[in-house]
Amino acid sequence: MFSLPLAVGIVALEFAAAVTGFVASTLLPIVAGDLDARNELGLLIAGTTLGLFVALPLASRILRRLGTRGTLAAGMLAYLGGLALAATARTAWMFALGQFSAGLASGLLAVFGISSAIRHLDERLRIRVVAASSAMWIVPALVGPAATLGLEQLVGWRWTLLVPVPFVLIGRLLVVRAVRDDPSDRAAPRPLGRTLLIPLGAACVVLSTGWWPLAIIGAVITGVGMITILPAGTARLRPGTPAALGAMVLFAVGYFGADSLITVLLTSGFHLSLGQAAIVLSAAPLGWAVTSLLATQFTSTQTKRRFPTAGLSMTALATAVLAVGLAAGGSFAVVLIAWAEGGIGVGLAYPGLYLRATTAGSSGFTATELATAVITAECTGQLLGRAVGGTLSSAGNSGGLFASYVLFAVALIAAAGAATRTSTAVDPSA
Repeated sequence: MFSLPLAVGIVALEFAAAVTGFVASTLLPIVAGDLDARNELGLLIAGTTLGLFVALPLASRILRRLGTRGTLAAGMLAYLGGLALAATARTAWMFALGQFSAGLASGLLAVFGISSAIRHLDERLRIRVVAASSAMWIVPALVGPAATLGLEQLVGWRWTLLVPVPFVLIGRLLVVRAVRDDPSDRAAPRPLGRTLLIPLGAACVVLSTGWWPLAIIGAVITGVGMITILPAGTARLRPGTPAALGAMVLFAVGYFGADSLITVLLTSGFHLSLGQAAIVLSAAPLGWAVTSLLATQFTSTQTKRRFPTAGLSMTALATAVLAVGLAAGGSFAVVLIAWAEGGIGVGLAYPGLYLRATTAGSSGFTATELATAVITAECTGQLLGRAVGGTLSSAGNSGGLFASYVLFAVALIAAAGAATRTSTAVDPSA
């Protein structure tokens, strides 16, 4: 009875996350200027990321200790308090602390929401929720930056920072009404000391401010912590859920690493204008969102099983084309088609891969463990891809970028290979 409100709540929260992301990135230069923090951009950006990574190893413990209602109350209090602190900040450190609190709450509530979806939504509905969540990025991507700047001119950045709050509250209300009486998982949490390696490593990466030795050290520490949190067998790509989680890590390294450097690649490597770069940038997320919606309409079990491998292979090819084009020369049309193909490939691959990564099957993983694992896999992969890519690209101009995109293509090829080992997970058509 509560599956529809829960599904709508999860999709609404994804829309809120998209709005939050575009508001924060658009306002960053304005916030930095107002707080006299142009030389402290890493600090302004780091808060949300570090809060998320601190939340991941603590989520299961908080759920066990506070229960469902207590966890939701604490999460919303931390989110609203953190956002209020950031909106009233007078220094960069106060802004970062507010963003840290909001990021901590977002991570905690994300684990709760995903674990609730795993418990209460069947595979058919869950894969549609994933596709609809991807589509929630279309409108913010198209109108978010312009709308944010317009609102900032009217009311200032501090009030504009609060724009996502109504969307978050609506989503949380729907989720709470659906699962407020859920029992918490009783599985014993993993050792806290080793799991906190992830936020420690993440802090080294995001605060390295271009000093590559610290970024590499942080990436290694984060990788060790990630292996601690993820289910046993993930690093070996054991067939089933562990292989799906491993594929998610590799996908995030390759795709989000490439995406983080795409503007630099287009303007510095291909010498495109910012206007042309903006067109290319919008192609991938639009391709991702639209293809995800279309892919869920296929009913053939065999076809759905092939989507993750086929889609990741497409994205790997697109990334390789960018690397080759950088070395041999490529036109705007080639770059646009290649990156649009990359987004289409992700749209094919992501819903099925995400479903397999959050389906326990016979593995015995609890819903909270799977929710924590899939968020850890994707977010840590993003962090590693951006850290390694940023380090390589800073080693030289086109040579560093070429090496980065070759690495990203290899990671995506490896992700496609890992996706072939996920077939023991429950199929969405089953």
